[in-house]
Amino acid sequence: MNDKNTQILLTNDDSIHSPGLWAAAEALDPLGFVHVVAPRNQQTSTGHSMPIHSSGIIEEMTLHVNGRDWKVFAVDGSPGQTVLHGIFDVIKDTPDLVVSGINYGENVGAGITVSGTVGAALEAGSMGIPTLAASMQTQQEHHFSLSQDIDFSAAAHFTQMMARKLLEKAMPQDVDVLKLDVPLGATPQTPWMITRQSRHKYYYPKVSKRQDISTRGPLGYEIRYTAEDLEKNSDLYAILVAKKVSVTPISIDMTSRVGLGEFDTLMRN
Repeated sequence: MNDKNTQILLTNDDSIHSPGLWAAAEALDPLGFVHVVAPRNQQTSTGHSMPIHSSGIIEEMTLHVNGRDWKVFAVDGSPGQTVLHGIFDVIKDTPDLVVSGINYGENVGAGITVSGTVGAALEAGSMGIPTLAASMQTQQEHHFSLSQDIDFSAAAHFTQMMARKLLEKAMPQDVDVLKLDVPLGATPQTPWMITRQSRHKYYYPKVSKRQDISTRGPLGYEIRYTAEDLEKNSDLYAILVAKKVSVTPISIDMTSRVGLGEFDTLMRN
């Protein structure tokens, strides 16, 4: 596949200057015309937010990446808003594929809706567009960085692989987003597995130490898990224990899988 009529919208939450974004751009380039529309500033952990204070200003830029000049667009907005601006202001049409990433840090477990990477993908998925949210496990100190020391080559390989599958295959009903998580130290030869999103919390809140609640005390986080407790078919188990690439089908339908008739009876009695 090398069809420049195929329109791909690429975004992220780490900003237009992220090396992970540009690793994805290079990987997706053989698959179609890649429109890079990403947040102007760091938007990690903004989830699927649509903040009213975003100006929506779009700055057209030319960045020299991987030996060529790219015309790109930096948006003052959240990742979800960036998807909308990309569709309605830049492409002015519905793309064939949306890719969000490659993110610094794994987006796994019970907190994935905190992720701006996943948030952008959910917005695209809600519009019926095949969508991939791609993340790579890194050391925690790199989660908010744009470090040049991160090797995204394996994550780029799997991003291209899964993007190609989304372009070539019709996804089953209720698969609105593919969530890709690549473990630290992966290579293109690392096996991949289909997983469920784990119900376990992975990023635990860490409260600041302060004398008075009226002073600044931003929440931090720490990573916690017990390998023996992880579901063996989950995204957490795949990257942390099996050391495999995790591919999770995600639905925008967050309704509980409880039988609705039985639940109705429970609530009415």
